[in-house]
Amino acid sequence: MSNALVSNKSMAGALYKQRFGYGLGDFACNLIWQVISLYLLYFYTDIMKLDAKAIAAMFIICRVIDGITDLLVGFAIDKTRTRWGKSRPWFLFGAAPFALAAFLAFSVPDISPDGKLLYAYVTYIFLSFMYTVVNIPLASILPALTDDMNERTVLATWRKFLAFLGSTIVSATALTMVELIGHGNEGLGFRMVMGIFGVVGCICFFLTFALVRETNLQESAKSATLKETIVSLVHNTPWKLFAVNILFQWTGYFIQSSALVYYYKYYIGSTGLSSLVATIMTMVPMAANLTVPFLAKRLGKRNLYSAAAGVQFVGLAIILAANMNTAGIVCGAFITALGYGIKESIYFSMQADPVDYGEWKTGVQAAGTLSSVNGFLGKIAQAAAGGISGLLLSWGKYNSDAAVQTAEALTAIKAMYIYIPLILLICSLVTMSFYKLDKQFPEIQADLETRRVSEK
Repeated sequence: MSNALVSNKSMAGALYKQRFGYGLGDFACNLIWQVISLYLLYFYTDIMKLDAKAIAAMFIICRVIDGITDLLVGFAIDKTRTRWGKSRPWFLFGAAPFALAAFLAFSVPDISPDGKLLYAYVTYIFLSFMYTVVNIPLASILPALTDDMNERTVLATWRKFLAFLGSTIVSATALTMVELIGHGNEGLGFRMVMGIFGVVGCICFFLTFALVRETNLQESAKSATLKETIVSLVHNTPWKLFAVNILFQWTGYFIQSSALVYYYKYYIGSTGLSSLVATIMTMVPMAANLTVPFLAKRLGKRNLYSAAAGVQFVGLAIILAANMNTAGIVCGAFITALGYGIKESIYFSMQADPVDYGEWKTGVQAAGTLSSVNGFLGKIAQAAAGGISGLLLSWGKYNSDAAVQTAEALTAIKAMYIYIPLILLICSLVTMSFYKLDKQFPEIQADLETRRVSEK
């Protein structure tokens, strides 16, 4: 009896260590990611003084390059064979270069404007590539951590809780740290802050490597060429729906995030409110995220995603109706954040399920490639968001040196922050109404288990 109790405690301890370690990886990513989402466009226009059209072109060009590297990294993960596993070693070897890339991307060299643009290209491509190296394994490793659908949701919840914690730290402290460390020099402030976040993130990735274990690796699944792997995705209907939704979800997110500083600084006229809303948009999701395992069991993943997207839509509509009313804006931000937090958490849990469907349908287990394509689509969304944002700011004749912007610039900023995200939420809801994997998944898992046993 005592031995069984000790064994159960040991298993529970290992389970919680793995959950915590898995979450630390996204905590590290979001220390950098949140700065990119909230402040990179601002950094380029207001600190590096780059042209908005040039930035829009850069985002698009860099994403084309990203598409190639994402696919190659995902395929490389599928082909990785080490004593540490397939996805896990990437955390170890990618941690330090990722931290360095973040530091360099937010540094301003004392060179000509053309030189600065070239520097932005090089450092942004480097940062994007290193983000791919450490972030795609976070998605590809999930099916290898467990085959239990509910435990995958719990792991995704831990991942997003710590991700939101990282985002909250950035939202609540980054600008203050930039001001205090830079002593009024925003370029210096951003460089030093990103150096600090990079070091912390590097340590977190080392801990992720140490704490997680790939105990559900299915080496019996047939080895496939890159062409066969891509063909298997073509026959993966749940993934195709999920992939289309990635474009809607993340384009809306990136456009709104990049517009946050502009919206509250120029449209509302309160930089303090921008920090408050940014903090709400990370703290509330962190709490809402904890309800996901409970809600997912009762509603199903797809239904929970759609309900959360609906809540997010209502919150944005309230911000739109509130206009300049601070109380209304805060209320709307709270509701938006509630829906967003639940939606993003269940999204990361859902991401693992089409991997099993693909193996069941085609015999190809392609967690790395599928995750890399998902990551690439997220970056396509980021590029589209950056391109649209840059073009809208250019259309509105946005001037970073002007205290008051033109009416057209304000319209562009409002479209970025509210109108476009609302439209894309509707598109997301329509797309996910066709996603039917939840009902079929228990049967798929049982069939896969039977196949795997027979192959041994």
